[in-house]
Amino acid sequence: MAARFGRRFRKGAATTAVAAIAMAALTASQAPGFAGTLHHDQDRQTEGATVDPPAGTPIDGGSSYHTDLPPLPTPDKPGAGDGSGADDDPAIGTGPAQRGIPATVLDAYKKAEAELRRTKPGCNLPWQLLAAIGKVESGQARGGAVDAQGTTRAPILGPQLNGNGFARITDTDGGAYDGDTTHDRAVGPMQFIPSTWANWGKDGNGDGERDPNNIYDAALAAGGYLCAGGRDLSDTTHLHRAILGYNHSQEYLRTVLSWFEFYKNGTHEVPDGTGVLPSGTSPSGSSDKNKDKNKGDGGKGDGGNKDKGGGKGESGKGDDGKDKPPSPKPRPGGDGSTPPGGEGKPTPGPTDPSTPAPAPVTGLVSVDVGELTATAGTEFARSPQVRAEDAAGKPVAGVRVQYEIRGETDAVFAGDARRVSAVSDARGIATAPKLRAGERTGSFTVRATVVGRDVTAAEVTATVTAPPRPQADTLSRVDLTVHQTTTGGEFADPVAILATYRGKAAAGVPVTATMITSDPANPVPNDRGPFFKDAKDQPVRTLTGLTTDAEGKLTLPKIFADDQAGVFQLRLTTPEGTSLIVKLVVTASIG
Repeated sequence: MAARFGRRFRKGAATTAVAAIAMAALTASQAPGFAGTLHHDQDRQTEGATVDPPAGTPIDGGSSYHTDLPPLPTPDKPGAGDGSGADDDPAIGTGPAQRGIPATVLDAYKKAEAELRRTKPGCNLPWQLLAAIGKVESGQARGGAVDAQGTTRAPILGPQLNGNGFARITDTDGGAYDGDTTHDRAVGPMQFIPSTWANWGKDGNGDGERDPNNIYDAALAAGGYLCAGGRDLSDTTHLHRAILGYNHSQEYLRTVLSWFEFYKNGTHEVPDGTGVLPSGTSPSGSSDKNKDKNKGDGGKGDGGNKDKGGGKGESGKGDDGKDKPPSPKPRPGGDGSTPPGGEGKPTPGPTDPSTPAPAPVTGLVSVDVGELTATAGTEFARSPQVRAEDAAGKPVAGVRVQYEIRGETDAVFAGDARRVSAVSDARGIATAPKLRAGERTGSFTVRATVVGRDVTAAEVTATVTAPPRPQADTLSRVDLTVHQTTTGGEFADPVAILATYRGKAAAGVPVTATMITSDPANPVPNDRGPFFKDAKDQPVRTLTGLTTDAEGKLTLPKIFADDQAGVFQLRLTTPEGTSLIVKLVVTASIG
């Protein structure tokens, strides 16, 4: 018989001795209290609080989470629900099934632990903690619905964080990750809000991309957060504070800790896509959000199976003799999100199977956002966009699109990635994160494809141009020194000039220095008279590649004289034709 989960324990609501014993054991393993939650006050009532949540917005934005608890052993049936597979009580749960973690998801947790053991050895992060959070946040990526690279086959999105029962977080990513351009939503198997992912996102599978929808990336990022601030997770206080930083709720802490202890007592690998799906969800840790819903279910649990033991199940009697409400109904195939103000009713949307499924995407079409051009080293003003369409040309929302930079370029997306993904919004439009031009000029291609589907791709051309060349409309002498020497000698004072543009110093202006003849009618490069020296001490009379410094100044190399006496000219010019003539006087040496 299928296991039933989603039970939630509250003060005065223990229904059996088994539940009371289990809850006492669970509570004993946790911090006794919590100084405050993001949206609700009920968790503040626990006495003797010792652990406060970290300051700032929690990782999942205070979003909803799954409230299922692990199956509990019964005193009169040793071994039941303990993972042994023997005599599991169907009224409580099937141990082996709940201990099963999808193969790719389990591999991601273990690899994250190994990486953090190497990079943060003092953190002592156990992979079972990541598994517990993954269970509570997304039901282990919806039972392991991921591809071979660990990327979810469909977006896992939390409710809109619009302040109605949840945190209020206005859009921070232009809808790139969550497809929502008004407010943020928690994204992916570890439920990161986009602004948090921007700070904590990691590349856990070495594909060059930081994708919150990828379990390898998300697990490593979650582990990095849990280890932040020099935490040692073998210390109970540090452990509790880290978990509270994920979601500011004492109930959330209790739920995660219960799965953590459960997984530490044994797990096993199951094929991807076959993991046990959660049934209950909580809106931001509120244990009372749905307490009056569906009262008096006729003795049926949330799965419709009759409870044993005289109806002492999820619709049995509490200690106060009142009907105990059932756990919230599962959102079929959903991400566990309870919409704000929706009292457990699914919010229609691209990932909500309670609404008619949209026609499948058949292709991507480039959206004209204007010319994609940026100067080397700067950010593109516009981002590539494509529209996901079905066979009838209608937009398809909720489609995850991968953008990949192709061609000989050093341009990158935000986070120095060459591959990123975005989710199409209600208009079917998926907007790539910001592009930044490198130093290499020229054109390159951004190719957009649908993740997990072989459909028509779209390509967008982007161009990187050279930065505008610094200009000077005036070249002038820094001083009025008379540059003079004798034949065969060298000029004692170097030639120094100042370049300005519209009265301001012009930095980086290219300058060419050429010795020329003094014929005013036809000044040409001179092959006699003063000269510079090259690296081999050979005479040269033209120097290129000179530029003014940050203050617009340029000091020329030392100048030498040959055996020709007379008045000579040194011409300094910019590419735009601005010029300056400097006189060089060479007198005959005596003796």
